[in-house]
Amino acid sequence: MTSRPQAAGLPTRAEVLAALSVAIDLGLGQPAEHMLRSALIATRLADRLGLSTAQRDCAYYTTLVMWIGCHADSHEYARWFGDDIAVRRASYLVDWSGLPYQRFLLANVRHGAPLLQRLRTVTALYADARGHISRLIHSHCTSAALLAERIGLDGDVQRVLGFTFERFDGGGLPAGVAGEAIPVEMRVAQFADLVEVHHRGYGVEGAVAMARSRRGGQFDPAVVDAFVADPEPVLAVPMTGDAWTTALRQAPDRKTRLDAAGLDALLVALGDFVDLKCPFTAGHSRAVAALAADAAMVAGLDADAVALTRRAGHVHDIGRIGVSNQVWSKPGALSMAEFERVRLHPYLTERILRQVPGLARVASVAANHHERLDGTGYPRGLAARELTMPDRVLAAAVSYHAACEPRPYRAAMAAGDAARRVRERVRDGGLDPGAAEAVLHAAGQSARPVSHPGGLTPREAEVLRLVALGASNREIAATLVISEKTARNHVERTYAKIGVSNRVAASLYALEHGLLGRR
Repeated sequence: MTSRPQAAGLPTRAEVLAALSVAIDLGLGQPAEHMLRSALIATRLADRLGLSTAQRDCAYYTTLVMWIGCHADSHEYARWFGDDIAVRRASYLVDWSGLPYQRFLLANVRHGAPLLQRLRTVTALYADARGHISRLIHSHCTSAALLAERIGLDGDVQRVLGFTFERFDGGGLPAGVAGEAIPVEMRVAQFADLVEVHHRGYGVEGAVAMARSRRGGQFDPAVVDAFVADPEPVLAVPMTGDAWTTALRQAPDRKTRLDAAGLDALLVALGDFVDLKCPFTAGHSRAVAALAADAAMVAGLDADAVALTRRAGHVHDIGRIGVSNQVWSKPGALSMAEFERVRLHPYLTERILRQVPGLARVASVAANHHERLDGTGYPRGLAARELTMPDRVLAAAVSYHAACEPRPYRAAMAAGDAARRVRERVRDGGLDPGAAEAVLHAAGQSARPVSHPGGLTPREAEVLRLVALGASNREIAATLVISEKTARNHVERTYAKIGVSNRVAASLYALEHGLLGRR
């Protein structure tokens, strides 16, 4: 039985949720750390308003994840507006009421589509505009509460998220709740979210002007007045640290470090979160993670490498949040510009995860799931020597499982056809043969034992791994519980099989063939 990785070096829950907030930022069309800055603003407003510690803590996490549910309705947003990310970005500059809101809807319905398509969509939308928008909002609020529960936020945050689209004047949705019937934590969060965007775009004066123009309408007058009395300290990020560091200092559970099981549960939730973005990817991340972990064991990776591969599988696609559903849901061939946006999503995955202490290796493996051994993959065009065995196994698992799922431009492939596609990619030089066979074996599509490169036996592959890690013959003997003479003989036979004559060449061979993660 393999042991679980220990908690040492694992992140706090607050750090992982901060990474989630960066994913939310990208889906909103905002720069990274927007929600973190907003959460920081919310805590300062809570202090000015004299809220209790519990209310302040609730306001922090409500602000940080208040838009977590918006990606669950990205498919519908794309249906009505085309680019779901662009319309969310533009909506920050509009008060969602009256004529300005109506003009915004008309300007953005199927933006960029041919005139006839736009007219048809406008007609369909305005036949029951409030009903359509209300259904979107209900979907958002329901999803937000469920996801908040999954990531471990308490019942107060879950409850408050249901008021995200309500307005102080009662003109919001879905229930038309008004005034102090809206929880104060949400009144603070709504304001903090908007004021951060306007401050970043128009400075302190612009933020104050926006706040005053929406006082008593969208926003609680008490919150606005607390802000405009002295806005600069509320908006300032101290010079001693960036938004990430400064905002995390205000996190209620900033000192609560996750254990291995807690981290795994949170990464599963993050994978489920991103899979909600497109109807055809539901369950994708869970399935890829399970297949990749099983394949990693078949391939002989050690317990830590198996855990690394599984965790990377759960979050490998989190960068998809930053690419519009207008691209993901396109039924035909992508344009060059659209494909460049697709190629960006593994980079965004790494960008979202890399700041989290303890997740650097997970971020790297997750970001490499579209790299190829021949260097023609993306986003970085890494070649074989730069790809570890976890990288190779995850890439093969993604290739196989994605083929088994439907896409807007093709039907789901049968398991046998998906296996043939994986083997074609091996022949083309993209996927690692051993990793691919391990994945197919784990998927029930191959009864052949997984082979090691160069015809090495499992013992010789282990010897080569130890050589590449710098072990002497004596250390190899001690590790494998054999005599030093036997170890030396193993090294010599291994060198002969792979055609090398020294440790440096043997190490490069091990790198080239992804052997360093194996047992």
